Amino acid sequence: MRCLSRMRRTPRGSRLARGVLLTAAICCTAFLKFAPACAADAAAPQSKPTPARSISKMTISQTPFGKTPDGEAAALWTITNAQGLVLKLTNYGARVVALDVPDRAGKLANVNFGFDSLEKYLAHGAFFGCTTGRYANRIARGQFELNGTRYKLATNNGENHLHGGVKGIDKQVWKGVDATTPDSAGVRFTLTSPDGDEGYPGRLDMTVTYSLTNNNELKIEYEAKTDKPTVINLTNHCYWNLAGAGSGDILNHNLTLFADKFIPVDAGGIPTGAIEKVQGTVMDFTEPHAIGSRIAETKKGPPPGGYDHCYVLRGQSGQLALAARVEEPGSGRVMEVYTTEPGIQFYTGNFLDGDPKNGGYKQHAAFCLETQHYPDSPNQPQFPSTVLKPGQTYKQVTVHRFSTK
Repeated sequence: MRCLSRMRRTPRGSRLARGVLLTAAICCTAFLKFAPACAADAAAPQSKPTPARSISKMTISQTPFGKTPDGEAAALWTITNAQGLVLKLTNYGARVVALDVPDRAGKLANVNFGFDSLEKYLAHGAFFGCTTGRYANRIARGQFELNGTRYKLATNNGENHLHGGVKGIDKQVWKGVDATTPDSAGVRFTLTSPDGDEGYPGRLDMTVTYSLTNNNELKIEYEAKTDKPTVINLTNHCYWNLAGAGSGDILNHNLTLFADKFIPVDAGGIPTGAIEKVQGTVMDFTEPHAIGSRIAETKKGPPPGGYDHCYVLRGQSGQLALAARVEEPGSGRVMEVYTTEPGIQFYTGNFLDGDPKNGGYKQHAAFCLETQHYPDSPNQPQFPSTVLKPGQTYKQVTVHRFSTK
């Protein structure tokens, strides 16, 4: 298996810097909106849209966010940029709690699913806004072989392993510190996963940094190191609705994916091993399509149906490249996603079923665009490698850029 391009020796700063400069070169104005949720008592902080504030500089503040049953304290960071966008983060799961951005009329709204208390996060099971790992997505039968040793992981998705197991890094309290720079305000989260955690080999030291820029970008930077060969695949699991969280379904959102191929999966979401072209199929988003325009075709198999597939991005060099663009016609909000990763998992909230523990949201109330390596790569030698070795540094960057149309 060839070594993952993002898993290279530490002296790689110059290449990463060039990737970051690329994002700044494509400057655009950012906006988004939020409408009251269908279950406001259970969902993230939601209120009537208000005009975007005009402020001269970025601000960041920290407040308590509750304690876990083990007594670990969670915190909530609130960041506002010079354009008035408001980002809320918590160290429980190194996650996005809310993102308030304006629509074309300048009215703010939250477009990310989350909750207003730690207790609600502890009870929910839908991975709202979190960092997922140590291996995001699925690993077949919860096992893989590495250097002649077979490792058995927790099986928490039928017979398969999903998003790091029963108590993945999304259910851990990370350490958070202010990571504000002259160009952005943010928080750097760090966590150590011990050797054997959920069955994974090696101690894994992880850093995830969230930044909000005055170019209306939410930037997520990931780094990790290990003391023993292991596998790794980190991503963020934000649920987006550009009309505003709780405003209805996302079937009218127009999606473009910069991917000509996708990875077919079986009924359990495990890759068949093939990589197929999207052309001429309902998987084709190389031109803008409403998410719901062909979704019925995906529901002819086992329930619940909908999109939940990893797309093979055109950019495979490890440099920051445009992966997706989403437009919401009613509000005029636009979100572009740039990443250094080779794949993006497009998920249409198929398993949301109105459960109050998950905010009361119904099927297709949001979509996810999870930048990552391919599912089950440890068992698929033809896929890009997700092996991380001692002395290497795992690095990846994803940028969400917001504007209006």
